[in-house]
Amino acid sequence: MKSAQNSIKDLKQKRKPELWEAFVPIIGMAVLLGGGYGVLQYPVEILLICASIIAGGMALRLGYTWKDIESGIIDSIAKAMPAQMIIIVVGVMIASWIACGSIPMLIDYGLGIVSPSLFLVTACVVCGIISLLTGTAYGTAGTVGIAFIGIAQGMGIPLAPAAGAIVAGAYLGDKISPFAASVNLASAAVRCNVIDTIQHLLWTTLPAYVIGLIIYWIAGSQFAIHSVSTEKIVLIQNTLRSTFTYHWLLLLPPLIVLVLTFMRKPAIPGMLLSAAIALILAYYLQGKPFVKGMEYCVSGYEASTNMPEVNLLLSRGGLQEMMKISLLAFCAFAFAGIVQKAGMLDLLLEKILHYAKTTALLIASGVAAALMTALVTGSAYLSVLIPGELFAPAFKAKNLAAKNLARATQEAHSIVPVVPWAIAGVYMTGTLGVSTWDYAPWAVFNYIGFLFPVLYGAIGFKTAPLKNDDESIAGS
Repeated sequence: MKSAQNSIKDLKQKRKPELWEAFVPIIGMAVLLGGGYGVLQYPVEILLICASIIAGGMALRLGYTWKDIESGIIDSIAKAMPAQMIIIVVGVMIASWIACGSIPMLIDYGLGIVSPSLFLVTACVVCGIISLLTGTAYGTAGTVGIAFIGIAQGMGIPLAPAAGAIVAGAYLGDKISPFAASVNLASAAVRCNVIDTIQHLLWTTLPAYVIGLIIYWIAGSQFAIHSVSTEKIVLIQNTLRSTFTYHWLLLLPPLIVLVLTFMRKPAIPGMLLSAAIALILAYYLQGKPFVKGMEYCVSGYEASTNMPEVNLLLSRGGLQEMMKISLLAFCAFAFAGIVQKAGMLDLLLEKILHYAKTTALLIASGVAAALMTALVTGSAYLSVLIPGELFAPAFKAKNLAAKNLARATQEAHSIVPVVPWAIAGVYMTGTLGVSTWDYAPWAVFNYIGFLFPVLYGAIGFKTAPLKNDDESIAGS
C-alpha cells in the first residue's frame, strides 16, 4: 500500500523537462502561427490559446498541477499589466486628440511641409530625435507617430512602410537614450556602467539606423510617384480646416505627454491629463459636448465629413478598439507564463549557453538567447534580464567586458515591436492602426541591429576585453 502511495507521489513530483519536451510548445506555437495565421488566416488569439494548451499539457506531463500552471499565467499577465494599461489609455488619448482637433491640425500642417519623397526618412529621423530626448518608444509613437500616420494617409503613402519608419525611429531612443528604461535595465542585469553600454551600442546601432534610412530614401522616391495629387492634398486640408477650428492651444495635449515623459513622470497620469485637457478644448474650440467627448473615448471618434478619405483618416481610437488589441497580449502572456513556470525556457537558454565555446559563439549565443526570450515571452524587459543574468558569468570567464553582453541583449530586444504577440507589437498596432505583420518588414532598424554584434564577435571588431572587475565604474 505504501509502495503504491509513494509511486503516486513520485508521479506528482515536478521534474526538469527534457530538451524535446521544452521544444514541443515552441514548435507548436510556430506551426500554429505560421500555418494557422500565415496560411489559413485564423484568429491569432485562438491560435495562441491552442499553443498555451500544448504548453499546459507538457507542464502537466512534467508534474505541474493546474494551480501551478494558473499561477504561471497570472504572474506573466500581472507583469504585463502596466503596459496593458498604457495601451488602453492610449485609445482614450487618441480619440480625445482627434475630437479637440490636435491630430487634424498636425496632419494638415504636415501635409503642407513634408515632401512625399522624403516622408519615410523624415518620419524616422523626427521620431528618432523625440525618442532620444524622451527615452520612450511608446511616447514617441503615441504622439508624433500618430501625426505621421495621418500625414501618410493624406499623402497616399502606404501605411505599412510609414508605420515601419515610425517604429524604427521610436526605438532608436529606446535603445541608446540614457533616459530609456531598457538600456538601464540591460546594464543593471550584467552590472556594468550604462554610459559605457550606450557608447558600445553606437557601433552597432548607428550602422543599422543608417541602413534603414538609405532604404527609406530609395523607397520614398517610388512612393512619391504614386502619392496623391496636390489637388487632393489641398482638398483634404480644406476639409480638415472646415471641420475643425485651429488654435495654438491644440498643441497642449501632445506637449503635455512629451514634457511629462521627458521629466520621467508616470505615463498613465500624464496621458489621462492630456486627454482631459483635450476634451475641454473639444468643448470650447470645436463645440463638442462633454458627454459626446466621453463617448468618443469609449467607442472611438467617428468622423462624418463629405470626404471618405478624411473619415477613414480620423475614425479611430477609443477604449473598445484597444481592448480588442490588448486581448492578443493576454493570450500571448498566458503561453509565456506556462513555458517559464515549467522551466522550458530556462532549459533552452542553458543549452544555448552550453555550446558557446568560443568568443564568437558566446556573443552569438547571447544574441540568440535574447531573441528566443523576446519571441517566447513577448517581453522586451525579460529579453534583456534573463539572458543578461544567465550569460554574465560566462562572459566574465571568457575575459569579455559585460558591456558586450548588454549590447547583445539590447540589439536583440529591439525585435519586440515586430513580434505580433509581444506587448510592443500590440501597442504599435493599436496606436498606429497598422498590423504588425504589415509594418514588420519595413522596421529595418529593429531586425538587423542584432546582426552587428554577431558579426563583430566573429571578426573581433569592437569586442571589448574585461578591464576591471567592478564594471559599474565608467570607462571599465
